[in-house]
Amino acid sequence: MSVLAAVLTALVGLIHVYVVVLEMVLWDTPRGRAAFGTTPEQASGTTVLAANQGLYNGFLVAGIALALVGPQAHRFAFAVFTLACVAVAGIYGALTVSRRILLVQTVPAVLALVAQLLAR
Repeated sequence: MSVLAAVLTALVGLIHVYVVVLEMVLWDTPRGRAAFGTTPEQASGTTVLAANQGLYNGFLVAGIALALVGPQAHRFAFAVFTLACVAVAGIYGALTVSRRILLVQTVPAVLALVAQLLAR
């Protein structure tokens, strides 16, 4: 894995660590509500759903971690699979929730995926 591919992949992982914290810990706080544009009432009524979504984002973090520090023979496969999952989830989120997700989630994932493929 090239340094660029590793850095971009790690960046995607860090973005998702932040999302996990926002969704699982900070969802009904002013910071969490500001990040997702929800009211206190909306946040209160969707806390469990957000935590569930955060858990799924945590699985993406786990895949990225395996891509970076997992068994050497499987890192590329973990990277390609997980980054593709992130990109698809970002496209879906951009179409259904906010176009901003395309920039925050999909673009970094696609850049990291391209770097991974070129480094191979």
